[in-house]
Amino acid sequence: MASRHLREIIRNQKILTLPATASVREAARAMAEKHVGSVMIVAGKRLKGIFTERDALFRVLAAGLDPDATPLSAVMTEAVITIDASMTLAQALHQMHDGGFRHVPVTEDGVPVGMVSIRDALASELANFERELKIKENLVETMR
Repeated sequence: MASRHLREIIRNQKILTLPATASVREAARAMAEKHVGSVMIVAGKRLKGIFTERDALFRVLAAGLDPDATPLSAVMTEAVITIDASMTLAQALHQMHDGGFRHVPVTEDGVPVGMVSIRDALASELANFERELKIKENLVETMR
């Protein structure tokens, strides 16, 4: 699981990017539509920042900012730690743990090509758990 390369994990991702001039509401709507917890902020093709669901909560809502009038540039994280697509999920998890964040952009030569999150690490564990639940349910049905 953790030895999987990031290229494999992000292979079918359609990354979510927005310019820094986009509003927080635009970002929130795009994240909700794509069912993701973050958006990469770009200038051209280059990564300039990241905006996450936690940023929306702490930097916008808790601060009383207007999501329609607040541009992402005012609330995004600019000093983004990234990881190269050739690295493993385990390496990404170490970065997330050490940095105290839940998302890490995957880049190649400074250009975003994907995003990994804590959810990616949990996906295989969740699938195993769901399989075990199904087996237990079938066993209970069989014993009745």
